[in-house]
Amino acid sequence: MATKKAEVSKASGEENGEELDVFGDIPQARFGHTVTLVSSSKAVLFGGATGDTGKYIMTGDTYLFNILSKTWAKLSVKGVPPSPRAAHHATNVEQMQMVVYGGATGGGSLASDDLFLLDMRNGEEEATWMIVPVVGSTPGRRYGHTIVFAKPHLLVFGGNTGSEPVNDVWCLSVEKAPFSWTKLNCGTNVPPVRVYHSAALCSTGSATGMMVIFGGRTSDSSALNDTWGLRRHRDGRWDWVPAPYKTNSEIPTYRYQHSTLFLGPLMIVIGGRTNTVGEVVPLEVYDTESSEWTAFHSLQRFRHVCWAVGFTMYIHGGFEQDTPNIPINVISTIDGEKLFADSEILYGKMKNAEKKDSKTKDKGKGGYKNQTPYKYKGGTGEKEFKLAHTAHIAHCYSKEVAPHAPETDFSKLVRQISIDKLEEEAKKIGPPIPGSASQIVKNPKEALCTMFINDLIRPKEWQEYPIQDEFRFKETHIHELIEECKMIVNSQPIVLKVKPPCKVFGNIHGQYIDLMRFFDVWKFPGEDSQGGDVSANDYIFLGNYVDRGSNSLEVICLLMALKVKYPDQIHLLRGAHEDKIINYECGLADECRARLGEDPDDKDSVFQKLNDFFEHLPLAASIKNKIFCIHGGIGSRVNRINEIEALKRPIEIPEEVTTQEQQIVIDCLWSEPTDSDTEMGVVTNSERAAGGKRNLVKFGPDRVDKFLKTNYHFMILRSHDIVSGGYSKFADGNCITINSCTDFIGSYNNDAGFFVVQKKLEITPKIIRPLKTTEKRWQDEQKGEIAPLKDKSSD
Repeated sequence: MATKKAEVSKASGEENGEELDVFGDIPQARFGHTVTLVSSSKAVLFGGATGDTGKYIMTGDTYLFNILSKTWAKLSVKGVPPSPRAAHHATNVEQMQMVVYGGATGGGSLASDDLFLLDMRNGEEEATWMIVPVVGSTPGRRYGHTIVFAKPHLLVFGGNTGSEPVNDVWCLSVEKAPFSWTKLNCGTNVPPVRVYHSAALCSTGSATGMMVIFGGRTSDSSALNDTWGLRRHRDGRWDWVPAPYKTNSEIPTYRYQHSTLFLGPLMIVIGGRTNTVGEVVPLEVYDTESSEWTAFHSLQRFRHVCWAVGFTMYIHGGFEQDTPNIPINVISTIDGEKLFADSEILYGKMKNAEKKDSKTKDKGKGGYKNQTPYKYKGGTGEKEFKLAHTAHIAHCYSKEVAPHAPETDFSKLVRQISIDKLEEEAKKIGPPIPGSASQIVKNPKEALCTMFINDLIRPKEWQEYPIQDEFRFKETHIHELIEECKMIVNSQPIVLKVKPPCKVFGNIHGQYIDLMRFFDVWKFPGEDSQGGDVSANDYIFLGNYVDRGSNSLEVICLLMALKVKYPDQIHLLRGAHEDKIINYECGLADECRARLGEDPDDKDSVFQKLNDFFEHLPLAASIKNKIFCIHGGIGSRVNRINEIEALKRPIEIPEEVTTQEQQIVIDCLWSEPTDSDTEMGVVTNSERAAGGKRNLVKFGPDRVDKFLKTNYHFMILRSHDIVSGGYSKFADGNCITINSCTDFIGSYNNDAGFFVVQKKLEITPKIIRPLKTTEKRWQDEQKGEIAPLKDKSSD
């Protein structure tokens, strides 16, 4: 029954809702989830938060609801599903396909900015999640936003980026390859910033083709009641149109965390919260043709979801006003015919729209309220766009290759590669996010490392990776990661035993982008099914993760997260810059101060916690007891490997060497080869000012030969030095230096590389060249001693 809003506010609010009896594997009660209609009889639930009274758990569940049989089924999905999350948004693309974007993962962290596709066209048993390969910038991480498919465009609007609500619109066209997001310029008349608003596509009447948004919560946490339509002009321009409200008529309730859907030209607004806690809110209907609002008694929900089939509206989950901390798992229905029975005008418009719609839809009553498949003209006939069972690999999105001119035939723009073969193409599109994006996180440790990995392994995005002033992770999460990683390295020996095949990396020095470039071309430490190769290769990192570069925090947090995720495959050795005296002066302290807003001298700072962790790192590794890996070298006192094994951790690097054990540590971290194969013995290293009272030395080829014979090894792999060709040989090739950061401090123009060590101990270098870029990659002011360039032969 239609009524005045003043009367509605006094009502109990349950007049038009009817609970539906459901069967099967019923999902837990939840909120902040999505339910997406993927056909006229099936809807897919994804994610949301379960639990009650503040003890909420993010989920990554995928359920299918059969509307005809009223039965739930939990899907055993294949592929790479989104990580557990809530406050995300989803939309159908075409029948039996949907996409998910954004959301929150708990603890103040946000989900990745990947676009996930669920394809069910081959049946529920073959339901497959995959990451849509996207080039360039994205809408970024956000929650409380909306995503709508207005053929052929996916539109993301608003939400909160973690620091503030926004009002930007991002568009991804499904008919342009490679797939890319574009931030729309919608003029100056735009909606205010907002989060927890609603959006739906109008398919009938004067607003046909518009994404219509309503309400939400703005930057001062107050609710909104405005309505806007986003339209696209024939010339490609986009603009916002504020919906007119008829004078002297009802004004809609200010609300957020509600939901909307369209029945013909009628926008139905269901549930939500207002500025007044516990206030009863009506179901309100906006007639896009007459600009009038009408209020109805209805059920009270917020942070729920809704969808419609025919004239029936379905409302699932969320909270009730009476129990705002305990979610429900009820499906309630509202019959549109009963709702509008006393309103001849609204009833007539809904029925007329259904008649018109039925002419353009498949046979059957009711109909499919979401989008019909988009069709485009191309080639010799009409084809249906399918963001589907194949991933789309574009040939033209490297910065070195100019994009092709626009074409209308989608098949000419991209090459389709089956999901089975996606691994082989990982180096071209960049692999999907690894970690527990492929499975529901089962314990806090896994959830912690997954949070970092999901954000920081981005091989396919290194070209556009934003250099941000503020580090995106909270200090508490970094502290937790450090502690987890420290426990693992303390459980392992100070000289690691590693089996080939493996990859060996040298100095990284905060060059996160170089690390991603290596991972882009030669795979990354992740699961095979996701384009990684950690099951086939161990990874050894020889230290100097921090200082000099602009992204030391990204590098060290990613490597720690990988160590937690793969404790027996990822091996982190200590380098000369994993020393609080050195990295206080050479960059890490400044980066922590600037990007975390902390005082590095505070004992509880990330800077201090990292350096405590560094004191527990192993000093060396042996590959198959034949190849000795170390950051610096053997110096003057390292004669046998068991001398290193005898050292006790934690190891604090002294400013002055007074014992033999201290000299062994300094040799491991700071010694380097002499300047040529003809310079024998041990020579004082006068080139490094860091020496001071630390007694830094260079070791000759005779020392290398004696060490290898004594320890039954045949080669030393080391780092520490910057070499022009990425790697260099010493002592007749028995001691090889590898450096893994290009163009050191922006001045050396050196190459970078890593080694692949095969099962038969064949060693192959992999090299990248410096980028031609003006982007800031090194710290503006280089403090402390700068390592000299070693221009030794890499032949």
